[in-house]
Amino acid sequence: MKSSSSEPKIFRLIDANLNRLKEGIRVIEDINRYLYDNKTISAKLKSLRHLAKIDNYLTILPYRDIQNDILKKSVDTELIRKDIDSILLANYKRSQEAARVLEESFKLLDSNKSEEFKMIRYELYALEQKNLLSVTDKNIP
Repeated sequence: MKSSSSEPKIFRLIDANLNRLKEGIRVIEDINRYLYDNKTISAKLKSLRHLAKIDNYLTILPYRDIQNDILKKSVDTELIRKDIDSILLANYKRSQEAARVLEESFKLLDSNKSEEFKMIRYELYALEQKNLLSVTDKNIP
């Protein structure tokens, strides 16, 4: 990664959004795997989740600061989901937003990584459309 004068703060931003991206993808992946038995979408999500990484993770880990996260408490709308589709939608959006933050952040550090997170974001857009508009893929009674 290129050096930046704001590295500690950017590393904290990257850490938070890398976690957010992978967690969101995992929720979507597990719903498609265990509830819908959708091997195609599950496999694509698993592949994206494994792409969502950085080589020097231990470099950013010391900058994690959970205690001082000023917005770690959930807002009321985050505590309510009406059905599985609302969980899927919330986690697609969460993952896409995190991928966008990572894409922008890595423009300061590593343009190739920026492009990788852009690709992940666009893949998530396509999977969201296929996943949420496909009634035939949902095998829940």
